[in-house]
Amino acid sequence: MTIARARILVCHPATLGVRRTAAAEPAFLALGREFPTVDVRVELDGGAATPLPTVDAAAWDDRTRDFAPFDVHVEDLVRRGPATLVVRAPAPDAARVALEMLTRWQRLVGRRNGASSTPEFDRLLKHCQALHDASKPLVRADWNHALDTWQWMLRLDGDASLAAQMAALLHDVERLESEADKRIEHLAPSYELFKEGHARRGAEMTRAVLEACDVDLATAERVAHLVARHEASGDDPERALLNDADALSFFSQNSAGYVDYFGPEQTRRKLAYTLARMRGPARARLPTVRLRADVAGLLEAILARGAAARPDGRQVSA
Repeated sequence: MTIARARILVCHPATLGVRRTAAAEPAFLALGREFPTVDVRVELDGGAATPLPTVDAAAWDDRTRDFAPFDVHVEDLVRRGPATLVVRAPAPDAARVALEMLTRWQRLVGRRNGASSTPEFDRLLKHCQALHDASKPLVRADWNHALDTWQWMLRLDGDASLAAQMAALLHDVERLESEADKRIEHLAPSYELFKEGHARRGAEMTRAVLEACDVDLATAERVAHLVARHEASGDDPERALLNDADALSFFSQNSAGYVDYFGPEQTRRKLAYTLARMRGPARARLPTVRLRADVAGLLEAILARGAAARPDGRQVSA
């Protein structure tokens, strides 16, 4: 399932004419650089109808709208074959809207680098997908998050190693045992201890998965180490990269569902915890993420207070 092309259909009001604006041009170029495996085409159009299904930019910009109808629409397009993502919007908005949409659905793009363009990674990807029962909503969400974390990792570091990318796919594999049918993290007496246990058990499961996929022992041990420590801060650059990708994926893929499931107060704590895990360059990516209005409000309140909880429970500047 891939989005093979993203065609950006730019429509100006007739009174302004149809022309490419200098201000819009850098944004389209940046969009192409951000998604180099996607064919980004800019077509200027005065409002003529397109036979291709169009994602409505005005509806997308209504931040009270949930993601589900958009997701169903795009996933249906992709199931039919290589999809063209058509955005009808004025030129200054088209690149921004397209970036937000491609960020939401980057799990369908399947970007890889040399390290992950191997039969070894193909086996793991197929095996991991088979482990996730898509008929269970929480498991399906976890698989989308795994794919999205992997794609965020490659956006943050195009040279990410094979072990780091495998860890991105497997970092939450433990949820297949503990939270496939209902979430329990909010019931834990200590959120930090719960997350440590989740990571430790996930590393044990990771070793078994990688053995089943015939991954060499040295790579498997490195992946398991990253999974075991992915909730902790430290000096390991690959662990920090995994933390950043995981955090960005939470905001992009899971934050709206989280507030629906747990409510605003637990979500406020989760947002603060997640924000505190992120390094500066990762935080700088947050404006490219479409957040639902209620999540955006909670995040703005945290940032306004200027403090967020570190994974170790201490306060840091937000």
